[in-house]
Amino acid sequence: MDCSCADSEAMTATQRLVIAITGATATGKTEVGMALADRLPVSLISIDSAMVYRGMNIGTAKPEPAVLARYPHALVDIRDPAQTYSAADFLQDADEAVQAALAADRVPVLVGGTMLYLRSFREGLGAMPPADAGIRRRLLSEAESGGWGLLYQRLEQIDPAAAARIHPNNGSRIQRALEVFELTGRPLSSFWMEDTGAARRLGVRLLEFAIQPDERAALHRRIEQRLTRMFESGFVEEVAALHGRSDLSGDLPALRSVGYRQVWEYLDGKVEEAEMRRRCLAATRQLAKRQLTWLRSWPEVRPLHWGDSRRLGGQIAEVAELAFS
Repeated sequence: MDCSCADSEAMTATQRLVIAITGATATGKTEVGMALADRLPVSLISIDSAMVYRGMNIGTAKPEPAVLARYPHALVDIRDPAQTYSAADFLQDADEAVQAALAADRVPVLVGGTMLYLRSFREGLGAMPPADAGIRRRLLSEAESGGWGLLYQRLEQIDPAAAARIHPNNGSRIQRALEVFELTGRPLSSFWMEDTGAARRLGVRLLEFAIQPDERAALHRRIEQRLTRMFESGFVEEVAALHGRSDLSGDLPALRSVGYRQVWEYLDGKVEEAEMRRRCLAATRQLAKRQLTWLRSWPEVRPLHWGDSRRLGGQIAEVAELAFS
């Protein structure tokens, strides 16, 4: 990751610059981030809600330890799967990582595809209340009895603005929106109006890039190929090790991640292996569709068309070097 003196001098004027590299799953975000690190003095910061968990490596496409040693990523392997990790947790950790990078005269680079995390970094989250374990347990019990669809209908009635931005199958976000309303008497969306964006909160300029597939069919092929490699690399065995822990259950946020949820159900004996693999593929494609939908609503994100990771990293470096010239 050594940079030339010319690169370092070129970046001295951009010390308050933050770069974000995002895109749908399987589009090569990590590789592009590392290619950028070969060009500029950067600090990589993960924005992946599953990579925060230790022991969840294959199914998250987490870089190998040797790669992480060469290209360190903040916010990777910072939680046990038994613990929760919210967007508020991410925002606090990401702000600290950005400030540490800036203090070291490095450019913070956010890399990953958890769009809620990126939005929270860009726009803030407002002064929302902390989680309430009792309310969460009750809401989860209601969902187990009547389904998340029933709770989503309740959310549509009390907070249609939040419901419009939350997928009906995203139980954790439905739960959080209802929890906030019960705790404060205010809809979750009202807190969004109070958010403080990254520019004001940290005094930075945020440049956002998204790797865009040239066609949906090509992305689907890439997703299927990567999923095949995951199973060949021991994905089921990885989840089995977690499944064997007495302190973990399929209801935990970590294990509701795409892929992990489906393999957990297989290990519970609820589905056959072939059906489990089919569900993993379908869930990953649905994730990619949701990510692309988020990106279409963000005109400030600069598109990068699929290609060689080194070339894309170079394109980002050129934009960054010109940002404050």
